[in-house]
Amino acid sequence: MKRILVTGMSGAGKSAVIRELADRGHDARDLDAPAWSEWVDAAPEDRLTPAAGRDWVWREDRVRALLSEPRAAPLFVGGCASNMHRLFSLFDAIILLSAPVETLMGRLARRGPDSYGHHADERRKVAALVAGVEPLLRQAATHEIDSRPPVAATVEAILRAAGGSHR
Repeated sequence: MKRILVTGMSGAGKSAVIRELADRGHDARDLDAPAWSEWVDAAPEDRLTPAAGRDWVWREDRVRALLSEPRAAPLFVGGCASNMHRLFSLFDAIILLSAPVETLMGRLARRGPDSYGHHADERRKVAALVAGVEPLLRQAATHEIDSRPPVAATVEAILRAAGGSHR
């Protein structure tokens, strides 16, 4: 059965669409969570990391096991990590959610104080990463969806791109 990655920059709407897919009864997992991802040390000069000297990476063994499980229905996973390219071959579709930087910044600013992107320095970092990371995501994507519309409309676009995986 299909395995679909929903990716994008911080604030693109990955977690919101994964929640909506799960609410609609789809098997949907947010990989931007400690069960699936972790912070690791990174070279301080690496400009493509979300924090100076720290990088957010998938726990590859756990994610690989999840993607390898036999299943009857499609699996939607959402997330973005520097090592995710190592698992691209396990996906049937890679959907990039994108929105203008101003939209991303507004969404991040509205997050709670303990969420990544709430603080101004984190938003500045995300804005810088959009220029360097989003083009890489675009190259890997099989589909790109504008995530400015309401979450329900974005989910409908994802389902169409995934091959009409409606329930």
